Amino acid sequence: MGHFSTMFNGLARSLSLKKRRSCAGNSGGREAVEAMAKDAKKNELILRTSGTVNVDGSKNFAAVCSKRGEKGVNQDCCIVWEEFGCQEDMMFCGIFDGHGPWGHFVAKRVRESMPSSLLRNWQETIVEASLDPDLDLDSDKKLNRFNIWKHSYMKACAAVDQELEQQRKFDSFNSGTTALTIVRQGELIFIANVGDSRAVLATTSDDGNLVPVQLTIDFKPSLPQEAERIIQCRGRVFCLHDEPGVHRVWLPDEESPGLAMSRAFGDYCVKDFGLISVPEVTQRHITSKDQFVVLATDGVWDVISNQEAVQIVSSTSDRSKSAKRLVECAVRAWKRKRRGIAMDDISAIILYFHNSPLCQQIYPVNTVK
Repeated sequence: MGHFSTMFNGLARSLSLKKRRSCAGNSGGREAVEAMAKDAKKNELILRTSGTVNVDGSKNFAAVCSKRGEKGVNQDCCIVWEEFGCQEDMMFCGIFDGHGPWGHFVAKRVRESMPSSLLRNWQETIVEASLDPDLDLDSDKKLNRFNIWKHSYMKACAAVDQELEQQRKFDSFNSGTTALTIVRQGELIFIANVGDSRAVLATTSDDGNLVPVQLTIDFKPSLPQEAERIIQCRGRVFCLHDEPGVHRVWLPDEESPGLAMSRAFGDYCVKDFGLISVPEVTQRHITSKDQFVVLATDGVWDVISNQEAVQIVSSTSDRSKSAKRLVECAVRAWKRKRRGIAMDDISAIILYFHNSPLCQQIYPVNTVK
């Protein structure tokens, strides 16, 4: 266990007997993780609605805001879990954008199951890796840590989608959700994206300006590699006459469901025709130049650019109000840019990396007031 702790910068804390007893009793597997989640909720380490998470002694500060659009019930939902897996240097953030008649139920179900499934698979993968005699854990710490998280995410997303299909409380055949999640572990972040929500990092350039770095790909059917997969699976990709430029996914012989994303949980009506729930998993090492990351649903990015989002957040002096201000700016942008179109649900999470004041750079932005 000492070798393991040295290799993974404190990963063993979540697996130590003392921690396991204090967090989850003597049970293992699913029961242990559920007990961790219950304990975290009791200690106010989990936020599922708008608000902030700021645990004493933590390097993290997160602000969350979600606003219902004009299409009915809010199908966006979020979660922030501080001390993820009972580990002081870990945090989980997730933002989910449901669609279809039961999309709000699908989004909430994935929000509840994703963190626990990921945590369970991460712990199991660590144990498997430590028992592999052919794996040199000291060869490349960051690489192996990334491979473990990627493997854990792949297994977790497959399990979540399978469980979603088997449940019978609501219809996920014609409804689904996107999922954009981040795990911060010390000075590394691991990003997993299923769908068209987006993560944008704010970092300080060499000339001192605060600039955006897009960390994820918007998985839209218009992307050549996504369209190719869908077409090879006999699905169709095209735009409606009254929506030029908006590519959607359609069944081979029906004018449905018309999904505007190429990856999602649920939506089993098109899972055999190219829609997948496989995440793109990436990592980034956080430096002193990296200030915060914005996770937001497409309701933000449809009307706010990456640079505008960074400017809005960085110019908000009260960090606790940064997510709310970004959402409010997106609402106003919808009214200006999308007149006559029903506003989408709008949600954002702002995860700050440092306790020190931001190096703020105000950009000239003409479209956000």
